[in-house]
Amino acid sequence: MRVIIAGCGRVGSVLAAQLASEGHDVWVIDNRAAGRHALPPGFAGHFEEGDCLGRHTLERAGVGDADALVAVTSADNRNLVCARTAKETYRVPMVLARVNDVRRAELAEELGVPTIEGVRWTVHQIHQRLLHRHLSAAMTFGNGEVRLLRSDIPGYLPGRSLSEFDIDGEIRVVEVTRAGRSLIPRHSTTAEAGDMVTFAVAVTALGRLRGFLDKELGT
Repeated sequence: MRVIIAGCGRVGSVLAAQLASEGHDVWVIDNRAAGRHALPPGFAGHFEEGDCLGRHTLERAGVGDADALVAVTSADNRNLVCARTAKETYRVPMVLARVNDVRRAELAEELGVPTIEGVRWTVHQIHQRLLHRHLSAAMTFGNGEVRLLRSDIPGYLPGRSLSEFDIDGEIRVVEVTRAGRSLIPRHSTTAEAGDMVTFAVAVTALGRLRGFLDKELGT
């Protein structure tokens, strides 16, 4: 996955190092040349000095081929404009913007730009949303150990029991939205095309749930 990270402060540098260590193609943009010093020695990604609001800078970082862009500079407005440019001008499939002002977060969501609050879980939240972007977060409990996540049913599942997703202590199907109506599934409830399913999932089982959604169960 090619990821562009705008902003090389504490959040951007940690996220960049983590993604690069996992083998992703990471490009970091910062308007300070000294920003590169926040990256660890031997950083396997790329650093581009420049303004993330400038199209030339984004294009040098390969925005046209990017799978995701994460804007985590110190300025909310800059993050929102950068993310919106990536989404609307360059059609980047996944964009995220870090914001600290709740009012700006609400505006961003209305514009279709998902946001992450500037809290201690920021890096973890961004990382999980990048890797599990087809799952939309509905609610998080405690310190993020358990989440409610929603997803469309994959094409191979209609006609099969939703209980096939259930794994004790890790994953549970807790709700299904079908033809605009919500229901709590029985053990025998089968999936239908067009279903939107809500999962309660332990954060440690996100990869397992993603695997279920990406390919046929049992393969």
